[in-house]
Amino acid sequence: MTYRTKVAAVYLLGFFLDLINMFIASVAFPTMADAFNTTPSALAWVSNGYIAGLTLVIPFSTLLTRRIGPKRVILLSLFLFSAASVAAGLSATLESLIAWRVIQGVGGGLLIPVGQALTWQHFKPHERARLSSAVMLVALLAPACSPAIGGLLVQTLSWRWIFFATLPVALVTFVLACLWLKHEMPAMNAARLLNLPLLADPLLRFSMLVYLCVPGMFIGVNVTGMFYLQHEANMSPAATGMLMLPWSAASFMAIAATGRYFNRIGPRPLVVAGCLLQALGILLLLDVSQISAALLPTVAFVLMGAGGSLCSSTAQSSAFLTTRREDMPDASALWNLNRQLSFFAGALLLAQALNLTQAWLAPLAAWHGMFIFAAGVTLLPVLYVFRLNNTQVLTQLRQENS
Repeated sequence: MTYRTKVAAVYLLGFFLDLINMFIASVAFPTMADAFNTTPSALAWVSNGYIAGLTLVIPFSTLLTRRIGPKRVILLSLFLFSAASVAAGLSATLESLIAWRVIQGVGGGLLIPVGQALTWQHFKPHERARLSSAVMLVALLAPACSPAIGGLLVQTLSWRWIFFATLPVALVTFVLACLWLKHEMPAMNAARLLNLPLLADPLLRFSMLVYLCVPGMFIGVNVTGMFYLQHEANMSPAATGMLMLPWSAASFMAIAATGRYFNRIGPRPLVVAGCLLQALGILLLLDVSQISAALLPTVAFVLMGAGGSLCSSTAQSSAFLTTRREDMPDASALWNLNRQLSFFAGALLLAQALNLTQAWLAPLAAWHGMFIFAAGVTLLPVLYVFRLNNTQVLTQLRQENS
C-alpha cells in the first residue's frame, strides 16, 4: 500500500466517524426526550452542539497544523473524540450531554479539514475526481448504516449506546494514524485563520451554496422528521432508522450518475435535477400522517437521497476544480467550515421554523409549514446555477482530460 493510500484511508475513516455522529443520534431523539423530559427544539442541540464544536474549531485547524504538524493534530482530534464519546454516553443531564457533544465535535472539526488537505495534496488534480468518488461513497455508507444501527441499539439496549458504538472505529483510526502517518511540517506562509480571497473562485462559492441549501436542509429534515414520523405516522425508532437504507440506495445511483456525466454535461443540469428531486421528496412528507404504511416515507427518502446526492457529489466535484495545490489547506478549511455550518444551520433553522409555526398553527399544520419552508430553501441553488458559466466548466474539464 502506497503512502498516499494510507493517508487517504486515515482521512476516510475520520470522515466516516464524523458522518456517523451526524446521523446516528437523531433516531434516538424521541427516547432522549422521554429520558430528559425535554422538547424537540431543546434536544436538537444534541446535534447542533456537535456541529457547533466542529464549526468553531475548523478556522484554527490550519494554524494548529503549522505549529505541530498534521499527524499530531489528527491524533489529538481522535483522542478528544473518543474521550468525549464515552462521556456523552454516561451523561446524566441534557446539559452535560450537549457539552460533551461540543467537545466531540471539536475532535472531528480538527480531523476533517487537516485530513482532507493532507490527502488532496498527495493526489494530482486529474486524480482528485476518483478521490471525490471515494469520499462520496463514505458519505453514502455512514448515513446508510448509522441510523439503522442506532435504531436497533436504542430498542435493544439504550440511547447511550449510540455514543459507545463509535469507539471501535475511533480507536482503529487512532492506531492506523500512529503507524502510517509521517511527521510532516507543512510549509504554509498564510498568516490569517481563513483565506477569504479564495472565495473569489465562482466554483467554490457555488459549491458552498449548494451544500448550505441541499445537504443542510436534509440534515434539518432528518433531525426534526424523526419526531414527525414516530409521533404522527406511528413508526418505530428502528423503522425510521431503516429509511436511510433506500435513501442510500438512491444516493449510490446518484453518485454513480454524477461520476459518469459530470465531465460530459457539467454541474448545471445535475444541480437542477437534484434540487427538484429533493424538494419533491420533502413535500411528500406532508401526507405521511394520513397513512399507516411506510411506503410514502420510503419514496420520500428515495427522492431526497437521489436529489441530495446529485447536488452534494456535483458540489464536491466542482469545489476544488481550479484550486492550486498550495491553496488546498486553506480551501479545505473554508469548504469544511461551510459544510459544518450548512448542517448546523439546517437543523437549527428548521427547529426554529417549527417553533414559530407551532405558535400560530395547529400541530400538524406546523409540521407541514416547516416542510414547505425546507423545500423552498432546497430550490435556491437553481436560481444561482444559471449564473454559472457551464460551458467554461466543460471546456476546462476537457483541457484537463486531454
